[in-house]
Amino acid sequence: MGDGRVIIDPKVCHGKPVIRGTRVPVSIVVGSLAAGMTPAEIQREYDLTPEDIRAALEFANSLIEREEYHPLPG
Repeated sequence: MGDGRVIIDPKVCHGKPVIRGTRVPVSIVVGSLAAGMTPAEIQREYDLTPEDIRAALEFANSLIEREEYHPLPG
């Protein structure tokens, strides 16, 4: 994606999207933010950069943007 910070490699974390050069899945970064961790805490905990965290969020956003929603019959 974008600058290549997020990669998908079947040999790394079973092909889950991860931050390049790490084994940190995008889902961990996004989930940690959702759970209330600050970006600074995530940087320290997982040895990431602010750019890595932004890339994870951009990747997640790109997936959401591609989703199609169909209203349920009411």
